[in-house]
Amino acid sequence: AVCSMGNSTSRLYSVLAKTLSSGAVSQHQDCLEQLDSAQLDPIDPKDLLEECQVVLQKRPPRFQRNFVNLKKNTASNHRPIRVMQWNILAQALGEGKDNFVQCPMEALKWEERKCLILEEILAYKPDILCLQEVDHYFDTFEPLLSRLGYQCTFFPKPWSPCLDVERNNGPDGCAMFFLKERFELVSSANIRLTAMKLKTNQVAIAQTLKCHETGRLFCIAVTHLKARTGWERFRSAQGCDLLQNLKNITQGAKIPLIVCGDFNAEPTEEVYREFSNSSLNLNSAYKLLSPDGQSEPPYTTWKIRPSGECRHTLDYIWYSQHALNVNSALGLLTEEQIGPNRLPSFNYPSDHLSLVCDFSFNQDPDRLL
Repeated sequence: AVCSMGNSTSRLYSVLAKTLSSGAVSQHQDCLEQLDSAQLDPIDPKDLLEECQVVLQKRPPRFQRNFVNLKKNTASNHRPIRVMQWNILAQALGEGKDNFVQCPMEALKWEERKCLILEEILAYKPDILCLQEVDHYFDTFEPLLSRLGYQCTFFPKPWSPCLDVERNNGPDGCAMFFLKERFELVSSANIRLTAMKLKTNQVAIAQTLKCHETGRLFCIAVTHLKARTGWERFRSAQGCDLLQNLKNITQGAKIPLIVCGDFNAEPTEEVYREFSNSSLNLNSAYKLLSPDGQSEPPYTTWKIRPSGECRHTLDYIWYSQHALNVNSALGLLTEEQIGPNRLPSFNYPSDHLSLVCDFSFNQDPDRLL
């Protein structure tokens, strides 16, 4: 059954009515190919946003976050590329396993929470969207975002913890979306990460894109590393494997690179140092928000579980600092905005904050290698 999100003739309702039923999703959860949405008409993002706001009218208004201008005095003759990184919180985990003790179950209802997620995406209008913990790809994100002009790719975890939850919607995984009007797909790789030569449950997607406006190639990757304390060496090994894959794909940094992910690692961990010191010459974009440009934000996730309060910096957007500039970055929510019950909440749909950056190409990248 499909629930109306507004009146029965609404554009969004007609969109959802044409997407897969949950039964069809369960039958096709192993299928990694894109669904054929070509027969569906495009939808106007303003219409979709209005529909979401109708559903959310009883909830508090969206938090306001501002972009911080980081652009140095370097001229750019092309539109910036906006990249959004976000662990959106798998629905099955939010309701069934993550145990957010201060978050009312009513705040986690999918029919409303998906509208909060869509509202956040529509508000920032990313050219490229990188998501983790996506367990409603086939029935929500692919059908809707493909009709907004995005090319969509999904790679689920081999043994998703979502499958242990009753009435789940299939496995969670990483998803990547890019606007077809801005980019052409040159190559795509679904990577199952290894650690100590063993295949693991964590994955990545890496795609080489060609920018229509500039003709420049660049690689965009999304990943989600192993969670939990005690798995630091495991994450380090996964990070090494991902870096090696990306070195091959970018021909040793000849192709500029952006890596988005929930690394489940604080900046003090080895995997963070591996990315910082890699021969790919990567920098973490959100460091640039700090006064000295050297410190990560104080948190990108903030939640309360039975074991206590968890405030950590785990999410990053890495970029080739020799080839790309960070023009601006979206400021994080303040402690006052987040509130005493932390995340998720009626205001915000995930326990992780979205990160958004605007990038431009350096005019002479080889000079800085």
